[in-house]
Amino acid sequence: MKISFIKYEKEQNYQIPKLLGMNVQEIKRPEQIDEKIEQLKNEKYTTIVIPNELASFSEHIINKYKYDSKLNIIITPTKRNS
Repeated sequence: MKISFIKYEKEQNYQIPKLLGMNVQEIKRPEQIDEKIEQLKNEKYTTIVIPNELASFSEHIINKYKYDSKLNIIITPTKRNS
């Protein structure tokens, strides 16, 4: 099982996955989310963790990836600083 996290470049909440040696991919623009998911899928990642703020930019999460039996996408809540 290969797991990757996708983060927006301005997010800082990924130190723990990095310290544990997990793959953390960074995108510069939220609109790049579908490209990054496809890239990770082609690299045989089976689980991709995405914050809900980035997931909202994906055109394919509902109509394409939801039915892909070889890919699990986990959408996590975005932590807000108050």
